[in-house]
Amino acid sequence: MPLLETIQESFRSTPAPFQVQKDGSLLLDTKVAERKAFLSRKTLTYRARLRVDEEKKEVRFFEVLKESGAGLSSAAGDGFGPGFGVKTESYRIKGKERTGTVAEQSVLFGKEYSYTFDFGAVRHTVQGLAERAGYRFAVSLIERSV
Repeated sequence: MPLLETIQESFRSTPAPFQVQKDGSLLLDTKVAERKAFLSRKTLTYRARLRVDEEKKEVRFFEVLKESGAGLSSAAGDGFGPGFGVKTESYRIKGKERTGTVAEQSVLFGKEYSYTFDFGAVRHTVQGLAERAGYRFAVSLIERSV
């Protein structure tokens, strides 16, 4: 069985299976958590994309944890005082592995959301399947390069 089908079959029974895209890549895109409040809604989404390069015997993998929201939110809950405002956060990426980034974001989002999705298990499962099939596993920091 080709590696692409093996990976897809491994996730078929999970709540978030990989779907084949027109460009030949596999995409897993799932809502991890959602928080609703008066006149606002925030959604936490996990997205993973991978491509198998048969010539190079390589699997390129990308993942991201993304928060999106709509509606009004008060800055009072964020410690900025009364009224409305904007809050931004930044983080640093070390090396090519996104483990720290997704894990750090997960801890930050865990303060606002309640969820049990295991992000690392997705990457480790794909990596294990790739390495057992004799493929090199490479993590990409940019989705377009996958």
